[in-house]
Amino acid sequence: MSLNNIITEFISKAREEDNNLFPFIANKKVFNEEKDSVYYSGPYWDDQEIEAIFHSILKGKWLSAGESVDRFEKRFSKKFNSGHSLMVNSGSSANLVLIAALKKHFDWKDGDEIIVSCVGFPTTINPIIQNNLKPVFVDINWDDLNWNLDDVERKIGPSTRAIFSSPVLGNAYNLERIVNICSENKIELIADNCDSLGSKWNGKYLTDYAVASSCSFYPAHHITTIEGGMVSSNVEEIINLARSFAWWGRGCHCVGKQNLLANGVCGKRFDKWIEGYDETVDHKYLFENIGYNLKPADLQGAIGMVQLKKFDEVHSIRRNNKDQLDSIFQRINGLRTINELPQAETSWFGVPLVCESKAQKRSLVKFLEENRIQTRNYFAGNILLHPAYRKIDDFTKYPIANKVMDRVFFVGCSPTISNEMINYIEVIVDQFISTTKHQENNEK
Repeated sequence: MSLNNIITEFISKAREEDNNLFPFIANKKVFNEEKDSVYYSGPYWDDQEIEAIFHSILKGKWLSAGESVDRFEKRFSKKFNSGHSLMVNSGSSANLVLIAALKKHFDWKDGDEIIVSCVGFPTTINPIIQNNLKPVFVDINWDDLNWNLDDVERKIGPSTRAIFSSPVLGNAYNLERIVNICSENKIELIADNCDSLGSKWNGKYLTDYAVASSCSFYPAHHITTIEGGMVSSNVEEIINLARSFAWWGRGCHCVGKQNLLANGVCGKRFDKWIEGYDETVDHKYLFENIGYNLKPADLQGAIGMVQLKKFDEVHSIRRNNKDQLDSIFQRINGLRTINELPQAETSWFGVPLVCESKAQKRSLVKFLEENRIQTRNYFAGNILLHPAYRKIDDFTKYPIANKVMDRVFFVGCSPTISNEMINYIEVIVDQFISTTKHQENNEK
């Protein structure tokens, strides 16, 4: 019996014995509205990913990043219009090595400034600080919850080197304007694309406008490799530097079978690589940067190749779910949803909901959670309110970001959310409306 047949038979028998053997394959389950939860996101997997894992472990030649990761990097680059990509162990790590690589490539100095939104996720900001650069914060707009481009322009100074874009929940802002701002001020646009994979502006991916970008394959994101991240750029040197920082800081770039070549890809693996040391050194042990070990497992690359085939389906379902959920939540008096701009095609990470008051947010979140519908904050809200960031800047200077903490949250639109789940959400929202009206009548 072939290995393929053995793996298929194993999965089939395992399912017969225990239908919940692979509980994370939520999209294959029948939703029971009496007891099941509507998770805001999760892996959109089926047996193909499980088979890829088994093949990689049983038949693959590499455990750490090898040929499966190499193939995934190339296919990811082709799918999303990047010349070069590097896979790492998380989206957070992707941002870390991205900023380190850009700093060295452009010769940025300690203390140089990067403009970021104060609303978002910490790992957009942390790599700036970790690389001895300075984050300069801007507030957001209340209408679309994206950063205020007037504020971006005001914050540019003589030490500004880049703008680090991170549209929350994937919703695109005016890319033409930000590109013009960067061009006029001779600064770079960097894209934290961890929540925005597949989002477009005027038919082009958001990452097409940036010198380099990051992406995350965390289980809640558009595609997942369990954990994982990607750094992409059309500038090969940036990716070579990112690879060095992610691979202990070494100079060697050989991957997969290239490691088995007697003299490596460079053709001179054993040479006098170290200036001032007149002896032969193995290039695999030449360290050019102070780096980390942020490599993924090779099986993650195998999963990624399966997930890429499903991306267009994922994108379509997320957009459709967002539209349906918008129409449901818009029935609640005082609550509004966020629409994309006419030039945008958003691959929504979630459905942002803006409440008319703190009280409405508190009661609606409580009602949804009690009825097993997951909610999430608009990530950190104003990051400067949090203990780790209080000393960096004064949170009171960003009033719109502070309103987010009080009045904004989101629910999921993941492809794991089925039509049955959406119908259930509709029932619960109608119950909330009815309950609220009853309470208001009693108060009168």
